[in-house]
Amino acid sequence: MEAQRRRTRQAPIDMQPEEFRALGYQLIDRITAFMTALPQKPVATDKSPAELRTLLGEMTLPEHGQDPASLLNRAADLLFDHSVHLAHPHFWGYIAGTPAPIGSLGDLLAAAVNPNVGGWMLSPMATEIEAQTIRWLGELIGYGTNCSGVLVSGGNMANFVPFLAARKAKTPWPVREGGLVAGEGRRLRVYASDQTHTWLQKAADLFGLGTDSIRWLPTDDQLRLDPTALRRQLEADSAKGDIPFLVIGTAGSTGVGAIDPLPEIAAICREYDLWFHVDGAYGAAAGVLGPDAPPELAALPEADSIALDPHKWLYVPLEAGAVLVRDANRLVDAFAYHPEYYPDQSDKISYHEYGLQNSRDFRALKVWLALQQVGRQGYRQMIAEDIRLAKTLYHLAETHPELEAFTHSLSITTFRYTPQGLPKGNEAVEDYLNDLNKALVEQFHTSPDAFLSNAVINGKYVMRMCIVNFRTSIEDIEALPDIVVAMGRQMDGRLRPDDLCGKEQAQ
Repeated sequence: MEAQRRRTRQAPIDMQPEEFRALGYQLIDRITAFMTALPQKPVATDKSPAELRTLLGEMTLPEHGQDPASLLNRAADLLFDHSVHLAHPHFWGYIAGTPAPIGSLGDLLAAAVNPNVGGWMLSPMATEIEAQTIRWLGELIGYGTNCSGVLVSGGNMANFVPFLAARKAKTPWPVREGGLVAGEGRRLRVYASDQTHTWLQKAADLFGLGTDSIRWLPTDDQLRLDPTALRRQLEADSAKGDIPFLVIGTAGSTGVGAIDPLPEIAAICREYDLWFHVDGAYGAAAGVLGPDAPPELAALPEADSIALDPHKWLYVPLEAGAVLVRDANRLVDAFAYHPEYYPDQSDKISYHEYGLQNSRDFRALKVWLALQQVGRQGYRQMIAEDIRLAKTLYHLAETHPELEAFTHSLSITTFRYTPQGLPKGNEAVEDYLNDLNKALVEQFHTSPDAFLSNAVINGKYVMRMCIVNFRTSIEDIEALPDIVVAMGRQMDGRLRPDDLCGKEQAQ
């Protein structure tokens, strides 16, 4: 009777196989139609938060359940018509890759099986797939085939995990037991360029060092860390009793895609016995280019750890960040505990010992599938094409009379709109150009035509285009200058002060 009762239970959230199959086919058809029509759709929504809330409706949680078919259709309508579409050929704002279709299907499969990839016992095959995926990622970028690591949500977490591993490995007192106070006033120090992503401030704050522990180092004219300044700061801090423990080299900065001089940084870290971490969340993927990669990436194998986001330049859906380490024991030392309620599986990988999460979803499947569908050669082709397209935009801006090219590195190009006839080099004019280009970027955030972001270079506010988009074509790039100039002329007509030239002459 008990078995019969289980078979006949009707849970409100369950579906019969026929209903699930029908809804699944209908949803896949709608997604396919959406993806096909995407190039003709607006890249972004121009709706305000209040308008979006009105579309959702100010209703309370329903007391009774609703038809799942109508719920799925309504959700699709809302998302298809009122989103910023990262898969659009003209999405060039932030470093968020266009999602591969096989990744979307992989997420569906992963959710259906629903393994908890925190421990091997709950996810034997999923755990082994993740371990293989990590090794393949290391092989792809030239880090080696014997690396280890863990998949996480994205760049912040992919950098937090090595930060904590470095703190445990390089702190000369038992920091897990005694915390930072056990250092009796000795200050841990971390070193990075002033272009490093703000994850570092979060890490120093959250993990007890405080943001004042960060030594922000100056950069050269290409916005790359200055190794001479690094050595000078290390010597000064060591002389006064501070404890340097971690140096971060960036492979593809958020603003302009700059790559720090990683070989020189690696040599300094070896000399001072410091943990060398590469934040390659974006740019480490360019290591797949081999001899055609930026030469600085040849030092990736020397890093103790690397952050790499497959959901950026490997084109898999969010969320997918990766931590790569040379020695898995460094992660276990930093994160593992062994309470009675955890089974002893010391002969197997248990990913709760590799990072901050216990319960973990099966992120690896979509990465594993994409790596196999594309292969090394496919990624080499797509990443090289993104770089070529970004370089093409740089040259177009360089030769256009109303555009000013600033930088090109990896697949990021920066430029700004400069109206013809406007004097340059004057403080009032530069302030106006900053305001004008900021207004243009804000308009691009809700434009149907293109989505761009910004960078600030030596005090100049510029537009920033980042291509991690396998749907972008040369025709899209060639059309962008005219779009920018048309919007720029309209914005200049609205914003330019009548006495701007008079101010310039007066100064």
